[in-house]
Amino acid sequence: MTTSVRPRSILTIVVLTVGLLTLLSTLSLFYGAVPISRATVLASFHAFDAGNLQHQLVQEVRLPRLICAGLVGIALALSGTMMQGLTRNALADPSLLGITHGAGLGVALSLAFVSEHSFVTSLAFSFGGAALGTAVILLITVFARGRFSPVTLTVAGAALSALFSALSTGITLFHQVAQDLSFWYAGGLSGAKWAHVLVLLPVVLLGLLISLHIARSMTVLSLGEDVATGLGSSLTKVRLLGFCSIVLLAGVAVSVAGVIGFVGLIIPHISRFLVGTNYYLLLPVSALFGMTLLIASDLLARMINPPFETPLGAVTALVGVPYFLYLARRKELSV
Repeated sequence: MTTSVRPRSILTIVVLTVGLLTLLSTLSLFYGAVPISRATVLASFHAFDAGNLQHQLVQEVRLPRLICAGLVGIALALSGTMMQGLTRNALADPSLLGITHGAGLGVALSLAFVSEHSFVTSLAFSFGGAALGTAVILLITVFARGRFSPVTLTVAGAALSALFSALSTGITLFHQVAQDLSFWYAGGLSGAKWAHVLVLLPVVLLGLLISLHIARSMTVLSLGEDVATGLGSSLTKVRLLGFCSIVLLAGVAVSVAGVIGFVGLIIPHISRFLVGTNYYLLLPVSALFGMTLLIASDLLARMINPPFETPLGAVTALVGVPYFLYLARRKELSV
């Protein structure tokens, strides 16, 4: 669904979202298993005391976790927006079409076969798994030539996800590392560190830049493949660059936060409804909304049952599953 929104309305939406994002970010520093006062949080920034445990909690745990949540939200939202635009499928989402489960398979392989396992190896294998899932979906999209309906493609993606998940489970059980993989299946940011931020930031920025580079072609593609070809757009180049950005964004998100579903499904629809199909606007707005949603979800995951954490994937599913069922009932599912 698209709509025509005046620039002033878009600016109002952005300002309100930034205000909500600021509020949520502040609350995420204050609240958790151990509530911290406002004065202590502020003191940890302008008068950091390495011997103060609460200062360390803010600077070494909650702040990197907050930044990771925002960057992962951007990655998932952008990858979902690009996926829906490239496949012209309103039900497309990296978690539904097997891409994130492919990344999970890569992580499982790294846990089972790499003796000196580290975050770098998980990241590399996660990219490889995401690339495998993306390649399969790309082949289905290209060779189907429009014969696949959105629901059929989603069912094919669900089958691919089940296959990757089964392979991951079998590998980890055989090699007795299933418990290590459970973090990625549940989804969460409890282990987020500054090292993760240093990897997430450049990869997410690169994925965003690639997406913006083909934003004009994506906007034209939303009018239909024949129209895009007639206007001189190279669909092969657009798809190649677009899926490269999806691999980068989905791969790095899974390597840090695990399998978190439905963010890439919900956010593009909300953004497209508010700002239309101009991808120069749609991509930044999707990134902003994705950041806000994941920071809110992460805060909620910590507050539902403190001091224990609810899996982040379960929190996003509470919103995502009903919305997915609503979309599946609609007759017009192309974007």
